[in-house]
Amino acid sequence: MQSKRATVRDLRRHNRSTLLSTLFFDGPLSRFELGERTGLSAATVSNVTGEMVDERLITEAGFVESDGGRPRVLLRVDPGYSRVIGVDVGETGVTIELFDLAMVRLATVDRPLADTHPDPVVVSAEITAGVREILARSDIADDDVLGVGLAVPGTVEQGDTVRVHAQTVGWDGVPLVELLSSAGLELPLFVENGAKTLGQAEMWFGAGRGARHAVIALIGSGVGATVVTDGSTYRGVTSSAGEWGHTTLVYGDRPCRCGSRGCLEAYVGAEGILDRYRRARGGRAIPRPDEQSQLDFLIAAADRSRTAARILTETVGYLGAGIANLINLFNPERIVLGGWAGLALGTRLLPDIRTATAVHALRYAYEQTSIELGTLGPDAVAVGAATLPVAALLTAGADPRDRTVRRGAPLS
Repeated sequence: MQSKRATVRDLRRHNRSTLLSTLFFDGPLSRFELGERTGLSAATVSNVTGEMVDERLITEAGFVESDGGRPRVLLRVDPGYSRVIGVDVGETGVTIELFDLAMVRLATVDRPLADTHPDPVVVSAEITAGVREILARSDIADDDVLGVGLAVPGTVEQGDTVRVHAQTVGWDGVPLVELLSSAGLELPLFVENGAKTLGQAEMWFGAGRGARHAVIALIGSGVGATVVTDGSTYRGVTSSAGEWGHTTLVYGDRPCRCGSRGCLEAYVGAEGILDRYRRARGGRAIPRPDEQSQLDFLIAAADRSRTAARILTETVGYLGAGIANLINLFNPERIVLGGWAGLALGTRLLPDIRTATAVHALRYAYEQTSIELGTLGPDAVAVGAATLPVAALLTAGADPRDRTVRRGAPLS
């Protein structure tokens, strides 16, 4: 089969994407440094950066001394070119965050959800209201928003109609973009699984940066992962790759929210941990109002309670076995533990988690792997969601609003 020949337009798009991406991740840089890093000719760098300066995509950012010549102008992506919004659709609430193009957080809005199996129509209304609130509060017009990235539970089926399949919350083929449009949200929308947006955030800005083979694990109420192979996110046939939480850990044992039994999520997800703790306490309620504060209570209680200490020890063992499975399957150079529950457990127990992992992993593969905590905090899912419209901009080398993209951007 004949390979498709690249057109002049393809080449131009490639050059713009290469230069814009290099400035976004490594800038500010001079035109000379851009040429060295990208391998593009001085004429191409000059012409393309000139176009992007005229478009306000990039801007001057001072000077750097050169060897014996005039100081060189530094360039960077213009933070004020546009704004992006990241939305983390959780099981108990929706978090909406506004960023400039340098990914500086400008504002945050939280919209609680009353039901852990929320109606998609209700969720769409809360997202729309939250976006409207954050824009009004920040005095930002719709035209100033590059796009809204949405991080959702479950599998995202990309296509002419974007559908969300989230078995654990009762969503089956939900046409989320259509529902948001019906609710009055007419900004460019990008939808992706929450574990994958967390993975992109940590790979771009956090503990995964610089790794070519990595797994970014999300542990919250549920459990998921992003698998990165040779610098690219592995997606599988229908983009459901990374459902680590629904790998079987103990055959036929604890029921999982997905309807199966013995899934990893039933043991190391916050909901599963807290259920095991309540049962160990004879059914007594945990004296805190929500999952995050209840998990904090359990972790703190381990210093004085043998029951709490036993539950945490068991959780470390289950988590170590689950991480060992990732090491044995994917042979990553780095595993990053994230999500609000993952960070809470890892902050106190990371050395124990590493030890438990070593017990179950193949020795040589384990020795090649580092296990680290995420560095972007509990809001990393929303940060990653906000990178979806940025990824579309960098991939195209041009503003995605020119085509009003309404599907997930490719994850790097």
